[in-house]
Amino acid sequence: MREFLLGLRLLLGSGRGNRVRFALMTLGGSLGVCCLALVLTIPAILDAHDGRAAARSPRLHIGKPEPRHTWVQEFRDPHGSRPFGRVFVALGREDTPAPPPGLDRLPRPGEVYVSPALHEQLRREPGLRGLLPGTEKGLIGAAGLTDPDELYAYIGTTPAQLGSDARTLKDFGKEYPPSRVVDPSTLEALRFTLATLVLLPLAVFLSVCARLSAASRNRRLAALRLLGLSAKGTQRVNAAETVMAALLGAVLGLGEFWLLNQIVARTGLPGLKWYAADGAVSAGTVAVCLLGCPALAWFVGRASARAAARAPLATRRTAAPRAPRVLWGLLFVAGLGITAGFAATGLTTHPARSDGLNALFMPAGVLMTGLGLVLALPLLSYLLARRLARSGNLALNLAMRRNEVEPGSALRVVSGLVLLVFSASLAQGVLVELSQVSRSTSPVQEYGLPMERLSEDQQRRLREMPDVDVSAVVMAFDNDLDSDADDRQADALVATCAQLTALTARVEGCVDGEVMRLSDPNTGDEPFGTSKFLLKKDGGRLALRVAVPKDTVRYAGQGVTYVSNAALLVPPGELPPGAVPASATLVLASSSDPSTVRAVLDAIGAVAPTVEVDPAGVNIEALQQLTVIKTLLVAGMVMGLVIGIAAFLVSVTDRAVERRSQITALALIGARPRVLRTVQCLQVVLPLAVGLLLALVAGKLAETAYLVTGGGEVFWDGAGVPVLLACALGVLVAAVAGTLPLTGRRIDPELIRRD
Repeated sequence: MREFLLGLRLLLGSGRGNRVRFALMTLGGSLGVCCLALVLTIPAILDAHDGRAAARSPRLHIGKPEPRHTWVQEFRDPHGSRPFGRVFVALGREDTPAPPPGLDRLPRPGEVYVSPALHEQLRREPGLRGLLPGTEKGLIGAAGLTDPDELYAYIGTTPAQLGSDARTLKDFGKEYPPSRVVDPSTLEALRFTLATLVLLPLAVFLSVCARLSAASRNRRLAALRLLGLSAKGTQRVNAAETVMAALLGAVLGLGEFWLLNQIVARTGLPGLKWYAADGAVSAGTVAVCLLGCPALAWFVGRASARAAARAPLATRRTAAPRAPRVLWGLLFVAGLGITAGFAATGLTTHPARSDGLNALFMPAGVLMTGLGLVLALPLLSYLLARRLARSGNLALNLAMRRNEVEPGSALRVVSGLVLLVFSASLAQGVLVELSQVSRSTSPVQEYGLPMERLSEDQQRRLREMPDVDVSAVVMAFDNDLDSDADDRQADALVATCAQLTALTARVEGCVDGEVMRLSDPNTGDEPFGTSKFLLKKDGGRLALRVAVPKDTVRYAGQGVTYVSNAALLVPPGELPPGAVPASATLVLASSSDPSTVRAVLDAIGAVAPTVEVDPAGVNIEALQQLTVIKTLLVAGMVMGLVIGIAAFLVSVTDRAVERRSQITALALIGARPRVLRTVQCLQVVLPLAVGLLLALVAGKLAETAYLVTGGGEVFWDGAGVPVLLACALGVLVAAVAGTLPLTGRRIDPELIRRD
């Protein structure tokens, strides 16, 4: 305790420069703790979402339905690219279960309870009321909704109005939700990626903050050691300062996170919005931040004071320290070997998969590579400086001699930037794998809408939507229940040859203006005879009969398509003027890019909100999950970027203060400002260039190992190399700009008076 109090007294009475350094340590630590709290809270936000979905899920009776039971029927439809949930409830005569979370009572026939987001949507789109028969009686509380933007409703009705899928209701609440925001397997990969993107740079950043002004602090600690303080007491004095900065930074960081949570919870992120209570800091997160960060600062503070405590005279006289240990270089080589081994299996016929022990070795190899890369930078800087210090160039000689004496000085400046490039490469691999999983096998995405529920104006607006490339009509044959000829009829595709070509991968033998037979060799052909189609014209009905044509169009379908439902190709001109099919599906087609699919679904929801849309082969829940995952990954990349830039700015500012005496000494003996700027630039840029080169190589190996073990089709992401090179070039430019404040125009001899 005596050493701890002494450390606090030195902190308060050691001058303005020391107080500025303490403020930098505190602010840097607060930023790191804020990012740490955000990463630790993301799983809690997802769990709260899934927990409320499970709590409102209906539990059904097992056995024969009885009139005394309450009946329930659920619908999960897309409204644009957003899921739209409706629960129809028919109260029983005797048995009435407790209401679900968010409601005080179950709705009676003709009553509707809606979510706040659906209430606002009804004001913008009154046509949605057709899906909610009844009168709105109130809003669903937050306890019954997964997020503030959810479209959800409880509708009271009678058993006679329910469909055949209705079941008897026991109560509400299940152990597991019907669908999770993120699948458990995907969540594990997401946690690993966030740990690499955020937690690894965060640990380096907090260590950098704890070692600010290491040289000046070591001289002060060496003086205390020479005055009679024990070696352990000297270490405790230094640790007291770092612990106090980490503790204050942790408290400030939790406050920053609380404010950030309140703001982001109200604005939301793309595809992900939550209640502010979901993002509240848990007791475990508080314990990790308030205990873990000071504990890390304690160990770092003791380790950084070890040299001053063991050799105080050498520290006071600024003796040359020993060369960096080779151990950290071996850690980097070991991690690089693991990732390279996994990447090499991609060249074989049996690539490695992320199961069994591989599920532990591959993430461990990536983390060892990233951590070893940072810890090996002093060794690389030392070896590079020894090689280049013998050059005849004055600026290069001065720069490399300083890096040879203090190889760890550049570590605090460049480590965050090097790790940023390494993490960016790994994040690219995660996004590539996600795009493989979510990408449709077909370049064309189709959407089917029943034409009988669309007005002529709606059909015209749907066909003219910007992202819709082509439209066609699949006309259903007249299904006469009293006739035995229905089995020999076939649906028809009303389209031109150009429209058919846009909907398929390959077309052979198509002739415009002629009725032709459609044949897909991959699916086989069913024999059929004359087909009869009902048309509507001027309020009446007429029949269109199409015999089996002689000419055949051979086509190759792609993915899930509506074209495969039709066996006839009927030109639009074959329909009488003004006649429209009585039973048909309007088929729209766009690019299969997920962002385009989402935009088209949203546009369809705006034009025809009450019409059911069937996006062929697209799962709206999966599309929503993909949006959430990408949002979290982008958030992780942004946090990693913020941490990397913050580490750079804090280190550059600290280095500018710490190196003032050396710059002043060189200026007094005649060194020109241009030479000094070149020296400072070379001291940072050369180690950084080596580190960035290794980060690019190690990052691509880690990315390839991730892609190989992920089981996708893309193993080698060559498209991401230009982006990484541009990122590395931007980092170099930022580093050069950061070295300029180290040399000023005014010489202050007071800075070297004591030396």
